[in-house]
Amino acid sequence: MQNKIITQVKKVVILFFCIISFTSGICYAQLDLSTNYFKIHIDNKGFITSMKNTVTIPSREFSPTDKSSPLLCLYNSKNDKYYLPQSALYNAAKRELLLTYSNGAKATVLIEPGNKKYFKFTLKSLSPRKDIDNIQWGPFHTNITNLFGEIIGVARDTSEAINYSIGALALNDATTGGEANSVGDFAPSQYVIHSPDVARFPLPDSLREGQMFSLGGNGINDVAFFSHPEEYYRILAGNTAFIDNKGQISLAYHASDRRVEKMINFSLMPLMPANYPTHQMVQAIPDLDFIGSSIALWGAPDDKALSVLENVVVNEKLPYPKVNGKWIKDPARFVPDVAWFGGYDSCLTYTRQLGFKAIQAEGLGEFYPNRANYGHINWMIPFSTGKTTIKVFTDQTNKNGILFGLHTLNNFLQSHVSSDVSPVPNDSLCILLKKKLSNNISANDTNIVINDQQYMNEYGGWEGHPTNIIRIGNELIYYKGVSATKPYTLQHIKRGFWKTTATAHQSGDVVYKLQTNCYGGLVPDMFLQDKMADYYAQLSKVNGMAYVDFDGEEGFLYQGHGNYAYKRFFKRFFEQSAKLGIPYQRVMGASLSEGGWHYQSVLNVGGGTNMYLIKDRKWAIEGKDVRNMCFSNFFPSTFGITEPLRPNSTVREWENLQAISVGVGVTYMMNLSQESIERCPQKYQIFRAIKTWENARAANSFTNPVKKILADEARQFHLEEIDNDTWKLFEVKNEKDIYLQTLHRDIQNGY
Repeated sequence: MQNKIITQVKKVVILFFCIISFTSGICYAQLDLSTNYFKIHIDNKGFITSMKNTVTIPSREFSPTDKSSPLLCLYNSKNDKYYLPQSALYNAAKRELLLTYSNGAKATVLIEPGNKKYFKFTLKSLSPRKDIDNIQWGPFHTNITNLFGEIIGVARDTSEAINYSIGALALNDATTGGEANSVGDFAPSQYVIHSPDVARFPLPDSLREGQMFSLGGNGINDVAFFSHPEEYYRILAGNTAFIDNKGQISLAYHASDRRVEKMINFSLMPLMPANYPTHQMVQAIPDLDFIGSSIALWGAPDDKALSVLENVVVNEKLPYPKVNGKWIKDPARFVPDVAWFGGYDSCLTYTRQLGFKAIQAEGLGEFYPNRANYGHINWMIPFSTGKTTIKVFTDQTNKNGILFGLHTLNNFLQSHVSSDVSPVPNDSLCILLKKKLSNNISANDTNIVINDQQYMNEYGGWEGHPTNIIRIGNELIYYKGVSATKPYTLQHIKRGFWKTTATAHQSGDVVYKLQTNCYGGLVPDMFLQDKMADYYAQLSKVNGMAYVDFDGEEGFLYQGHGNYAYKRFFKRFFEQSAKLGIPYQRVMGASLSEGGWHYQSVLNVGGGTNMYLIKDRKWAIEGKDVRNMCFSNFFPSTFGITEPLRPNSTVREWENLQAISVGVGVTYMMNLSQESIERCPQKYQIFRAIKTWENARAANSFTNPVKKILADEARQFHLEEIDNDTWKLFEVKNEKDIYLQTLHRDIQNGY
């Protein structure tokens, strides 16, 4: 889309210029807008032609010389056509910018100052709409080439010389990250070539900026996805920020008219043969339009960027989960958790010794939801004296301020678990296609003819699972293949699949081809997914839990609504939890998205030697990829589930890990079991050392210069606690502790 816009941009003839006064009633064709840190110029065509850092003198220009940024584009998905603004007129009294387009449409954009930290743009109207079914904010082009936050939309230059970031943020759920032509409202998961520092990481002659590559492996083993150790291979988890062939970063958000069905051809990993795209009729969402779409646009010194983002979140009443009264994105709140295996006799005791605040019951296995139990599950916690209910155990953990939760499989509806699949399938299961039955069939018939075979030979889901399932009434039917010519006959039929009841059906009955998940089960549609959010809130309440690991988060992409599906689910889950008396849910997920960024606390995916090598003090490939993605998007990086304690584990190893954790901004789940702990002679010393580091982190005692020192993997460190408010930091050289400096509690921002 970027090239389409550039080719349509004509040389701007400046008619006149003004500095905006928000009290004036005069109309202008151009305007300047300023915050405490940022100034932009919008020309008479509706393009941003200047973006400046107003903190430095002289002001640095961040708008590229070769391309301007349209404030708002219109998009016709049927014809894959963008419309750029042709003229702009600003009414200062109403704070409204009127944009005119070549198709005759006029858009009214409300411009509001955002607490002197950002600009707020809201689409108030568009008329005539004609075939416009999507609008796009931007792309906002920058000349920044350092770090790009593709999830939330930020271009960052973290160098000491420049130290500046420019970002955008959606201000409502209807507005989602990425460009308007994003298939399935989500970016493909793949590698892009981008060097964050060409001096340190020069590209070889065989590669160029912006080049795309598939993830590794066969599309089944997720560890194999992470296949390139080089820093210039950057894994993608969105397209709210993206780069051009110069490595320059652009930003974009969009909003769709979701009130009508539409056909898409989607795969999360389209470059991978095992995950080829699948056609899907995307469900309509009544009353969800792009009118009212709103974004914040901001610029600030990079070391102030997180505080600006927090200001936007609070001021615009966006989701704002807090730990001990502070935002979960605050690095002082980056707290490790426990992944517990085996018997629970000493689980609570050791977690308290570490000072950790959450336990994931990793050893209990993966939990699949079944709404029929209303959260009353029969999972038991094992002790040497027998088993007890989760609620009995969480009564003890909650008294100690420690959260407890399960490793779930999100919205995966499995035939052997979920009442929404069997014996009577829910009529709100997610569908791919709708056809009609062309013949009457009895309960025993295997000759099933449909009116149209288009796309019916595709797999039942883009994750490469070969199961094809249709629903006719309350019966599920398996098939494999369909004849290429009339009569279009389904082949290799299995009636009454998954213990549903085979019954007679009439010609003209609707045949629904269902979406399958990657574990061979089914998927809820958007409205059944609302009920899934209610179920998880109820599950938490019944069992005293306020922690949940949503593995399989790609399940939110199955309905074709992408980031909006994430936002809708999490909003409902948090609202229902609050109604049930659970003010904070610690959410761990298998991925990170623009739709989940506000709600998710940690991303402790992967683990062991795939993430970080404790003994060697080196990032593994998956760890490198997740670290770069998270750091660029102001989210805690992770070591995943660590290697378990060994008989030869040392305090020095774990202090080094904690130093990197604090320096880079990393969380993790510590792999613990009673057996592994008891085999480690230095267990108590290790636990005390970890708690010392975590107490200092919670006190926000590590300044940014100190964090940069700690992030150096070639150096080793030791921390001593002097009292509750003071710590001494040492560098370890030749097994000797060399004093570096004394750290103090940040009374205002620590806890």
